Amino acid sequence: MKQLKDLKITSVEYLHPRFVLIKLKSDEALPEIKPGQFVEVKVEGSASTFLRRPISINYVDKENNEIWLLVQLVGDGTRAMARLNEGDSLNVLFPLGNGFAAPKKGEKVLLVGGGVGVAPLLEYGKALKEVGAKPVFLLGARTKADLMQLDLFGKYGDVYITTEDGTEGEKGFVTQHSVLTKESFDRISTCGPKPRMVAVARFAKANSIPCEVSLENMMACGLGACLCCVEKTVKGNVCVCKEGPVFNINDLTWQI
Repeated sequence: MKQLKDLKITSVEYLHPRFVLIKLKSDEALPEIKPGQFVEVKVEGSASTFLRRPISINYVDKENNEIWLLVQLVGDGTRAMARLNEGDSLNVLFPLGNGFAAPKKGEKVLLVGGGVGVAPLLEYGKALKEVGAKPVFLLGARTKADLMQLDLFGKYGDVYITTEDGTEGEKGFVTQHSVLTKESFDRISTCGPKPRMVAVARFAKANSIPCEVSLENMMACGLGACLCCVEKTVKGNVCVCKEGPVFNINDLTWQI
């Protein structure tokens, strides 16, 4: 059930010069939130920001009735969010979209991400572990300094890392990590830049592994009304915010 609420900020923490973790608390019980869903945030204090900003839900802290947003600072809107303080409020429409596939006991799922694309994988990894599945995280970054929340990912599953400069984990890209040849997986879920997701989808298809991707099209309304997030699929054009953001790769028209 969607809610439009002012949520109180309990913490604003820089994890990286370009990324801030914002924790939001509701004064009422949170609705059911599926891993992979997102919020639309109304940004105040930015004269150039007229539309809401879509942000993946990074984590749901049920004990404290909080949702976490991992925000990449890319424009005036997100930078205005980073200037907020504990005690301030954010007007949020949530939860939106369709999330990752429901976790199943006993399955082994590879979760691949990099940059802000790691954000929804933390909550999904938690959900997988809670039902008795085994999440395996494969996280990519340009350098060691760009890696975030590794301690939290490690709580829920094995963590493998690639960095382009070799300062942490294996040197190279996520699709080159040795874990891909050493272990087998029942499913793959990935989020991040499209070229990286296409590469992961190509690996999954070549190895007959079911794969889903979380698209990052610009989503202004979050409800399928503005039509700015349209993606071509095998069934025609659909709004990513409403039909996604998570799609099975077999439903997309990517050339893989």
